[in-house]
Amino acid sequence: MTYNLPGRHSLFWKLACLLVAFCLLMIWLSWSWGRYMEEQNQYLSDEARSTLNRYATEAEQAWQQGRRAGVDRWLKNMQLQESGWVGVIDGDLQSLSSQPLTDEEVQHLTFLRRVDWPIHRKGLPWLRLPFPGDPYAGSLVIELPQRFMPGRYKVFWRVITNGVIPGLFTLLLCVGLYRLLVVPLNHLREQANAWRADQLNVRLSSSTTNRADELGELGRAFDHMSERLQSTVALQQQLLRDLSHELRTPLSRLRVASESEHSLTQLRERIGREVDGMQRLVEDTLQLAWLDTERTRLPDEAIQIQALWEMLTENACYESGWPAHQLQCTVDASCWVRGHLNTLAQALENTLRNAIRHSPSSGIVRLAGQRDGDYWHLWLEDQGSGVAEADLERIFLPFTRLDGSRPGDGGFGLGLSIARNAVQRQGGKLWAQNTKHGLRINMRLLADKTPV
Repeated sequence: MTYNLPGRHSLFWKLACLLVAFCLLMIWLSWSWGRYMEEQNQYLSDEARSTLNRYATEAEQAWQQGRRAGVDRWLKNMQLQESGWVGVIDGDLQSLSSQPLTDEEVQHLTFLRRVDWPIHRKGLPWLRLPFPGDPYAGSLVIELPQRFMPGRYKVFWRVITNGVIPGLFTLLLCVGLYRLLVVPLNHLREQANAWRADQLNVRLSSSTTNRADELGELGRAFDHMSERLQSTVALQQQLLRDLSHELRTPLSRLRVASESEHSLTQLRERIGREVDGMQRLVEDTLQLAWLDTERTRLPDEAIQIQALWEMLTENACYESGWPAHQLQCTVDASCWVRGHLNTLAQALENTLRNAIRHSPSSGIVRLAGQRDGDYWHLWLEDQGSGVAEADLERIFLPFTRLDGSRPGDGGFGLGLSIARNAVQRQGGKLWAQNTKHGLRINMRLLADKTPV
C-alpha cells in the first residue's frame, strides 16, 4: 500500500511544525536552563568566593606580620564573624597558630575542597584557600558558612523549571492547537446549527474559508453546500407557488366548462385539453425540480448533433405543421459531443419549440455551430421579434412568459429553464442573445474526442 504525502498547505505540516517546535523548545529549555540552575545550585556564588578569598588574604597578612601570634589574633576575630571551624595550615598540613590540630581536624584536612569545585548538600564542606601572595607558605582552611551554601532555593527552582515553565509552554501549545483546530470547528458547528434552525443564509467567516488547509476546504464546501441548499429551497418554494398559481386557471376553466350547457362531446374535448395541459405543467415542473436537485453524474456518451437534430425536427414538423425545409441545420457530420442523450435531446427540443413558437409561420429556424477548443459552440436562431436586453436572463426563469399569453396557450414558461438546467448538468452552458433577425440561443457543449 502506497501513501502520498499531503500538500504543502496541509494541516499535517502545521501540526508537525508546531509539535516539532514545541519539542525543540523543551529540549533547549531543559539543556540551557538546567545547566544554568545546576551552576547556581552546585557552585559558590561570586559573593561567597570574594569573601573567602578576602579571608585568605587577611590570614596571609596576619602570618606575615605576626607569625603565630598574628594568626592567633586573627583566628580570635574570625570566631566573632563565623561560627564554623577556621584554621591556618602550612604545606605539611600543620597548624600555623599556637593551637595544634586534633586528630579529627587532621582527618578533615584530607577531604578539602577548592572554592571553584561543585558543592554537594552533604553537610558543610571544608574549603582550602592557599595564600594569594605565597601559596606555598600556607593556606586558609574554613568550614563553609551556612549562608554561602549553594542550593538554598533548589526546590523552588526545580518547581519552576520542571513544573511551571513546561506547564506554561504546554498551555501555549494548547492555545495554538485551539486556534488552529477548535476555533474553525466551532464555526462549522455554528453553521450546522444555523442550518438546523433553517437559517440557510448563514456563511462562514473569511478567516475560515480563506485557509489553504483541509479545514479551509471543508469550510468552502460548507458554504457551497449552504448556497446549494438555499437555492434549492428557494426554487422549490417558488415552484410550489408558481405551480399552484398556474393550476388555478385550468381548474377554473374546468369548473366553467362543467357548468356550461355544451354537448357531451364538446365537454369531453375541453376537459381533455385542460387535463393534457395540467399534465404537461406538472411533468415540466417535476422535471425542472429534479434537474435542480439531482446532483449525481449522468452517464454520458458520444452524440452526433446532426442525427439528433433530424430526429427532433421530424417530431417538431408533425406537431407544428412546419415543413422540413424551414428547420435547417448547417452543422456537419463531424459535430460529436459528450453528454446524456435524453436530457440533451430535451434541452434542444425545448429551444426548438420555443423558436418555432416565436417565429412567423414562414420563418426559418436554423441550427449552426463551430468547434471551439475542447467544446462545440452551437446556436439556434429564429426569426422572431427578439427579446429586450434586460430580459435575456429573465427568460430562463421558471414560469416566465414575456408575450403576455395565457397559461398553457404558448407554454408555461418552463421550457428554457429546463433546457438551461439540462445543459448545465452536463458541464455545458446555455445563454441567449439578440441578432438582427431574431433571438439566438447559444449552447456550449463538451466535444467528443473519440466519435464512434
